[in-house]
Amino acid sequence: MELDWSTFILEIINFLILVWILKRFLYQPILTAISRRRESVEKTLNEAQRLREEAETMQDQYRRRLSDWEKEKDQARDTLQKELDAECARQSEVLQKMLAQQREKSRAQEERRLAELAQRKETAALTLARRFTRRLLERLACPALEERIIALTLEELEQLPEERLTAYQNNAAAAERVQISSAYPLSEAQRHKLQHTLDRLLRCSASYDFCQDPRLIAGLRISLGPWIVQANLHEELQLFQEAARANSTSPQ
Repeated sequence: MELDWSTFILEIINFLILVWILKRFLYQPILTAISRRRESVEKTLNEAQRLREEAETMQDQYRRRLSDWEKEKDQARDTLQKELDAECARQSEVLQKMLAQQREKSRAQEERRLAELAQRKETAALTLARRFTRRLLERLACPALEERIIALTLEELEQLPEERLTAYQNNAAAAERVQISSAYPLSEAQRHKLQHTLDRLLRCSASYDFCQDPRLIAGLRISLGPWIVQANLHEELQLFQEAARANSTSPQ
């Protein structure tokens, strides 16, 4: 078999033409498509890598934020607990003060109630004692007791201080009359003795009015104008009652 060079050359030319055609119209588009596909894949992979990195960054941020939130939550819980403890302590202190004030108020009210009760009892006892004493003195009162009171009154008048006696003398001089009241009728001797003693002490001759006042129980009441000399059991009982009432109402 002989080699036909012209045919061989033509076949080579045909092959080269075929290769050029394939490269021009088939292989080059495929390469271009593959290159574009590779670029697209690489772009997709890069985008995916970027998204992954962003996701990891966001995940790290979320974890940090979650950690910070847990810390803030713990701090807020601790702060709230401290505030609650402080408020509980304050409310407890306020409650203790209120309870102490209420106890003090109750104690003061109880003391006041007991004091008022004691005062009422004391007043009632003093009233009963005054009634009993008055009844006893009314039963013991008699002209002899009154005569003894008159004698004691005259003795006390004899022993009056000079300044008080001078005041009596001035009032007797200004008064028109001297009034002497007695629980029992006075005898002439008693009246004369009273007039003589008073004239000597008052240094004047006054006019005397004698009257009877059974309320005095026993004793005298001598009126020298605005000045009154009390020497009777009724006034003594009144003074006793007033002194007892003053002692019962005075602060302890």
